[in-house]
Amino acid sequence: MEDSLILASTSRYRAQLLERLGRPFAREAPGTDEEALPGESPRERALRLARAKASAVAARNPQAWVLGSDQLAVREGQVLGKPLDARRCEAQLLASSGRRVEFLTAACLMRAADGRSLDHLDTTLVQFRVLSPG
Repeated sequence: MEDSLILASTSRYRAQLLERLGRPFAREAPGTDEEALPGESPRERALRLARAKASAVAARNPQAWVLGSDQLAVREGQVLGKPLDARRCEAQLLASSGRRVEFLTAACLMRAADGRSLDHLDTTLVQFRVLSPG
């Protein structure tokens, strides 16, 4: 259907954000490789991944509008990976103590049938206060 919307993500958090708009949508896993390319900046990576996710799902659903997105956290030029567990999360937070972390959020909305595509990169700077363990 031409007006359908598909979120190119299996993230429940992204789905919860999109639900706030009150518009129905489907979800589909994009199945894209998220590794950085040699020499790629974090900004380039975030935009490339958002486009790749949207493109992968749009290729399978050419009449639908597909929303792909990616978010990276960057501290002192280094991309922070997903912590995956509480211990690594605490370590990542403590390493950010008193420092600034840049959150790059990229989004791409596309429809393959007519080649339409819009993308955007938002930057949020967060200054962490000094944190104490425990």
